[in-house]
Amino acid sequence: MMTNAQNSGATQWFRHARQLENTQLRQLAQSGKLVMRISHLVHMLQCERGASNIWLCSQGTLYEREVRASRALVDEECRQLHILFQHIMPVAGSALCHRIAGTVWCLDQLTTLRESVSGQTIDAQQAMEQYSRTLRHLLGIVPQLNDSIDYPHVAGGLVALYSFMQGKELVGQERALGAIGFTQGEFNPQMRQELVDRIDGQQPCFDTFISLASPVLVQHFRQQCEASGAIEQLRRQACTRQPQLDNGEHALRWFTLQTQRLEQLRHLEEMLITELLNAVARRLAEETYALPLDNWLDDRADEPLSLRRDKQLLWVVRQQARQLEQMSAQLASLQDALEERKVIDKAKSILMNYQQVSEEQAWQLLRKMAMDKNQRMVDIARALLTVKSLMQG
Repeated sequence: MMTNAQNSGATQWFRHARQLENTQLRQLAQSGKLVMRISHLVHMLQCERGASNIWLCSQGTLYEREVRASRALVDEECRQLHILFQHIMPVAGSALCHRIAGTVWCLDQLTTLRESVSGQTIDAQQAMEQYSRTLRHLLGIVPQLNDSIDYPHVAGGLVALYSFMQGKELVGQERALGAIGFTQGEFNPQMRQELVDRIDGQQPCFDTFISLASPVLVQHFRQQCEASGAIEQLRRQACTRQPQLDNGEHALRWFTLQTQRLEQLRHLEEMLITELLNAVARRLAEETYALPLDNWLDDRADEPLSLRRDKQLLWVVRQQARQLEQMSAQLASLQDALEERKVIDKAKSILMNYQQVSEEQAWQLLRKMAMDKNQRMVDIARALLTVKSLMQG
């Protein structure tokens, strides 16, 4: 049998463990407002990104009012977020401070980005990449708020929340990419692949959420937040055949449907945050010292396994975050590819006019010249454009 001295020693350690756990939980509870504010700002930035893309692709004929409204909402959310940042600065660790520093720097660049959008000196792909970079930094704050929680229900809730937020951002990027293609009336192969990547990337994020969230939230997700049949129909059109220019009707329908889905996801995200903070509050409300010592012992096999699973899933979620960063970085290369295609198309037009050949024949001529000179086709195309410019001069 356990002696009183041993009992006293065990009690001391159990109490100390609960004190440490409660300190972690109180810190997480204090971070709840910050998580909610980040959630709101992310959503507003996603709206501004999508509206700006349609406005740019339509040469300023569509969504001007929506762009102005979304900017105003983003500015207000930024103001509130900066206030919260100041409150947590005295207790924030170095990793969190680095994340916040990167986020503040990106938010400071919004003014320059908006000027470029308003002046149409930036195209939709470039604007999307810059908005997405800011969103990546914002989302990166969440797992840094407290990833050391050892209480399984709360640890699992944190993983579910972060994974859900990543999935929602991929939905936002899907909306923005689709808006570009439908507004332009064109999805080239690379844009289609970018779109497919974002559609496919959502599933593992939401699967992680489903595996950890409560049945109530999972049911809400399946009933309200899955892609609708109308969205699936437009997805197939974007990924299998070229849409026609229709004064932006398909673009607006796509944007409206995806916005409705993002609003549902936002509502569920708030429910998820509330549920997580309620779990923290319940754990903190448990009487720390009144329980018999035997009740503090955790001999159930499922709890340690659950905790290990949550830790493993946290690693998986971080892997997903890196994949999200990689996909966002691909947008920059997409811009280069689109610019090169424009140059090649102009060179083909020159050959078609001067040599009276078909588009396919012009492309083959460019390809042959590139192979003969061991150069890229776009370099040959630029040379032809330069020659034409000199001749006209």
